[in-house]
Amino acid sequence: MTTEPLLLDSAEKLRASLTLLFASADSYVAFQPDQRYTPKQREPYDALSERFLRGFESALKFFRTWERVREVSASETYRDLLLRMEKLGLISDHECWLGLRDLRNRVVHDYLPDELANLYALVIADAVPELRRLLAAVDSRLS
Repeated sequence: MTTEPLLLDSAEKLRASLTLLFASADSYVAFQPDQRYTPKQREPYDALSERFLRGFESALKFFRTWERVREVSASETYRDLLLRMEKLGLISDHECWLGLRDLRNRVVHDYLPDELANLYALVIADAVPELRRLLAAVDSRLS
């Protein structure tokens, strides 16, 4: 097996996870922290959270696969990986991705309604546009 199919497979997994995230984002209605949601009413927000986490992790796996296939050596740190992806034009800015990692960690650990409203808003405002740019960049380089 050549290495390029590994990269194409990773890109397809990234595309699949981000497509689900974008579907959640496209139907997003702002979370109201003072509203009491039933479990059924919370499902779109839970889906948004889970899909963001999967999409972010898929992006990182894609970056690592890109390095294995197309670069001479693997990055030693997360920052180095992001700097390389920024230089390649796959991401807009490594600082943005450092922020997305922080957002990912906060989504995993925060459950207070006021904080959830803020986190959902950040996923929609910051993460989704950057992940859309990533997917467009990946598609343009692999097509």
